[in-house]
Amino acid sequence: MPEVERKPKITASRKLLLKSLMLAKAKECWEQEHEEREAEKKRYLAERIPTLQTRGLSLSALQDLCRDLHAKVEVVDEERYDIEAMSGMEGRKKMFDAAKSPTTQ
Repeated sequence: MPEVERKPKITASRKLLLKSLMLAKAKECWEQEHEEREAEKKRYLAERIPTLQTRGLSLSALQDLCRDLHAKVEVVDEERYDIEAMSGMEGRKKMFDAAKSPTTQ
């Protein structure tokens, strides 16, 4: 049986046009999602973090405020470090256990 050459159902120019339209729509959706994410982030931060009132504070009050903020930052950094260290240890432990146990095939 001779092989019949099939004619494409869609032309190359039409295919290229559709690709470009799909890419444009995907870019538009991505930008909108990015804007929504930024707006959500701003809303969340505004809700969780009160505005800092420094007007009218004396020098000693400002220094106390700075000390409090530095202490809070240190606590958060220590917690972040502990979490990263624990997750790293867990990951290494899992890799070690996986390497130690024979693989079933």
